[in-house]
Amino acid sequence: MNRILHVFCAAFLLFTLSLLPEVQAQTYDEKLYDAVQWRLVGPHRGGRSAAVAGVKGERNTFYFGATGGGVWKTTDGGITWGNISDGFFGGSIGAVTVADSDPNIIFVGGGEKTVRGNVSYGYGFWKSTDAGKTWEHLGMEETRFISRIRIHPTNPDIVYAAVLGDIFKPTQMRGVYKSIDGGETWDRKLFVNDQSGAVDLILDPNNPEVMYATTWQVKRTPYSLESGGPGSKMFKSIDGGENWTEISRNPGLPAGTLGIMGITVSPLNSNRLWAIVENLDGGVFRSDDAGATWEKTNDDRNLRQRAWYYTRIYADTQDENTVYVMNVNYHKSTDGGKTFKGAAAPHGDHHDLWIDPSDNQRMIIADDGGAQVSFDGGASWSTYMNQPTAQFYRVTTDDHFPYRIYGAQQDNSTMRIAHRNDGYGITEDDWQVSAGSESGWLAVDPTDNDIVYGGNYGGLLQYLNHKTGARRNVNVYPDNPMGHGAEGMKYRFQWNFPIFFSPHDPKVLYTTSNHFHRSTNGGQSWDTFSPDLTRNAKEKLGPSGGPITKDNTSVEYYSTIFAAAESPLKKGVLWAGSDDGLVHVSKDNGATWENVTPASLPEWTQVNSMEAHPFEEGGLYFAATAYKNGDYAPYLFKTTDYGKTWTKIVNGIDSQHFTRVVRADPMKKGILYAGTETGMYISFNDGGVWQSFQLNLPIVPITDLTIKENNLIAATQGRSFWIIDDLTVLHQLSGEVSSKPFYLFQPQDSYTLDGVRRESKTAGTNRPGGVLVYYQLNQEPKEEVRLEFYDNNRNLIREFSSKGIAGDTLKYKVGSNEFNWNLRIPDAKGFEGMIMWSGPLRGPKVVPGDYTVLLMVDGQVQEQGFKVLPDPRYPSTQEDRQAQFDFLLQVRDKLTETHETIILIRKYRDELNALVENNPRQKRRIDPIIKTISDIEKELYQTQNRSGQDPLNYPIRLNNKLAHLNVIAGTGEWRPTDGAEEVRVEITRQIDAQLTKFREVERTSIANVLNVEELKAELKMK
Repeated sequence: MNRILHVFCAAFLLFTLSLLPEVQAQTYDEKLYDAVQWRLVGPHRGGRSAAVAGVKGERNTFYFGATGGGVWKTTDGGITWGNISDGFFGGSIGAVTVADSDPNIIFVGGGEKTVRGNVSYGYGFWKSTDAGKTWEHLGMEETRFISRIRIHPTNPDIVYAAVLGDIFKPTQMRGVYKSIDGGETWDRKLFVNDQSGAVDLILDPNNPEVMYATTWQVKRTPYSLESGGPGSKMFKSIDGGENWTEISRNPGLPAGTLGIMGITVSPLNSNRLWAIVENLDGGVFRSDDAGATWEKTNDDRNLRQRAWYYTRIYADTQDENTVYVMNVNYHKSTDGGKTFKGAAAPHGDHHDLWIDPSDNQRMIIADDGGAQVSFDGGASWSTYMNQPTAQFYRVTTDDHFPYRIYGAQQDNSTMRIAHRNDGYGITEDDWQVSAGSESGWLAVDPTDNDIVYGGNYGGLLQYLNHKTGARRNVNVYPDNPMGHGAEGMKYRFQWNFPIFFSPHDPKVLYTTSNHFHRSTNGGQSWDTFSPDLTRNAKEKLGPSGGPITKDNTSVEYYSTIFAAAESPLKKGVLWAGSDDGLVHVSKDNGATWENVTPASLPEWTQVNSMEAHPFEEGGLYFAATAYKNGDYAPYLFKTTDYGKTWTKIVNGIDSQHFTRVVRADPMKKGILYAGTETGMYISFNDGGVWQSFQLNLPIVPITDLTIKENNLIAATQGRSFWIIDDLTVLHQLSGEVSSKPFYLFQPQDSYTLDGVRRESKTAGTNRPGGVLVYYQLNQEPKEEVRLEFYDNNRNLIREFSSKGIAGDTLKYKVGSNEFNWNLRIPDAKGFEGMIMWSGPLRGPKVVPGDYTVLLMVDGQVQEQGFKVLPDPRYPSTQEDRQAQFDFLLQVRDKLTETHETIILIRKYRDELNALVENNPRQKRRIDPIIKTISDIEKELYQTQNRSGQDPLNYPIRLNNKLAHLNVIAGTGEWRPTDGAEEVRVEITRQIDAQLTKFREVERTSIANVLNVEELKAELKMK
């Protein structure tokens, strides 16, 4: 028996060892493919911000923190913004503060105070001592949400922080913290309880030993927001925060339950305080004795509506009777808080304000559109259309060419945006508002790219025809739920409910509440074809908010189907995932349903996204989140047998990176992509092992992913849309890539589109036109790296070398490399000082077809084939495109011949003039030759041009007229017109006449004076 066991163990060991190379090959060093980068598509339309700061003495310098998008800085007064936290940290920002005593010192706290349904936490404290160029992490990540940081006005080593703490579960890391060593260590100085954190904190500008703080008892669950309770209090310290006295119940402040409170001190009068208080008898309160007694000055609900989302108050820095309150509008009082006048920055929902201590006209405001700057006290503001900090819930695409990306931006509109164009960047001209609104899914009609269905809160489901502009609301059950809890709803629609078309029948549109619904007539009627597929947890379906202010927008509607999918392989295989932790499957088009929830999925975990398996009929992947239960673990599962068995697939994902989305590569079985709260992951072995796929993507929550044409598109919560343009590199990874000295990946088939990749602070980055070639160098080449491109007949079209060819040097590095060939053959030859009007020398793009790229490293060669695809926007035939290429090639070659002649004319003239200078007796003989060739040059080229606008004064000559045909016939992909061909022939005839005249002069006159062949050889060498 033992002998048999030993034999079995040995055999098993051999079998296991035989698998090791395969297992090891399932992870790859990022250096093998890191030339593949994420590209910011945009839009540059700001998302929510809750933290802003300015710099005293630097008029145009301001900062803001994005909720999900890191820290941003402007040095031009809000005209442009640049991210300054990338490469160090990211995520949601709750506080940004600049030291008054040293503008180079900045403290940042992670985690937004605006705790709405899509709230994101941060990563503790960060500090910069060089105005944001570099950052030091100060720890305290478990604080999760930091709502204020205050720095001592003369000693930047003394820092205070209002820590709200983890809003999803009880925690001791709450309250007011103090550091006396510049943030290296922190001591908690004020603590109420494990459910209440500090939300506001202000130092008396005239005496930093005096300070005020408010605490807030707040909790967010998957089904509710609770604002207020015994832990909501107001405090004062007179000894630098060492000791605190509660002043919440001082005379004049309201009795009963308190909620969130904001507090401020007038810099002109330390006795004057203002507070805005959430309470049944709340409003704006003023104290004129440093908080000892209070008087309510205003109870306008416009100042305190949705208190949990706002409740910030700011004293003016120059007038002790002026005070501001943030809300949907921002409100200003000039009579001590008695009356307020509402105003709005370019975007509503205002959350923070900074006013220059020495100039109250200079300010920056934070709102749901990012940050805006004012230099006239709010009369005008800078734009928010220059900040790529949009928060998107979901992402999908259409079949338009080039395809467009769709998503719903938080507190803004839905949008469709081009993923690329023929220009230099992706701007406002490349996107449009689409169906639905801020919180919804979008679904594009598979038969018509202009028909879109979009959702929003309240169960809104809207049809939009982009072509005609027609809109129609086609809600399943249009019962407006606003203000009500979910307990009385016939159908519970979460504000981010699924909407999608069947992959098998373009007439079938699905949507989900707590039931599955479908329509085959564009929403005119709906078939409800499932039972309630949730836990229907009655105790979790009541109104949200309270105990003071209710807030019911369907954000917290619970026990809903939050994710759904249909198998792309088998019609009628439907999946439903609920936000209360259930997974159901139907194999018969919804006639019957089976609960197949994985046993290891924790109860009440939200199924956030579902991906029907692209290769297995009974397969599904899903991502789930439990962060609103205080559980930040990743939850990814897969099945291939209709949910009979499940495998949890999270190995390699950080234990605190909770998962939002998983997608399967439809072209390469086993490659999976996962988006988490803190970034991207990839698996090469069907989820067996994950590794980071962050590359150059900033640290930001990834809310959704989709794959289109071997592109990976990411929707982010705070950094707009990002895209990877070529997944085929990942498809080709193998052990061979790292084992060889170098490796050439097969390029992705590429369209004959133009486009320039150019970084911009105000526009999305475009995909460059042409083909992207990726190659790996595992060691430093000894002599040369060379790329050559060949057509289908093995004719060399274009070549690039690290040694340089025609002034163009191929740049490379050891590791992963990207090279972009724009599909154009070499340009026509030019000459120094040439000025042309609309006369480019560019070579034509190759015609669609099969091509080969060859990589040569130190004489060793690898090659790969690829296709150049026609631009489908043009109806032209292959023959039409070939005719265009031939035409432009003739233009190019004749331009080159013309310009080489001009170069030769100039060389001869210089030599002839030198002869005359050395021997004046030659003047009578040589001057006629010089005049003749100069007259020829003037016919070929306008020699009087010296600046770009000179051609408007000095008429263009033959070479410019010919080169202009590159514009006329080279635009688009068309057969040249008869008129273009007629002009080309005529101009070519005139040029040839001049060239013939030149050659005759050269043969009969110049050759008798100069060594023509020697001079030509000299020019060729150059």
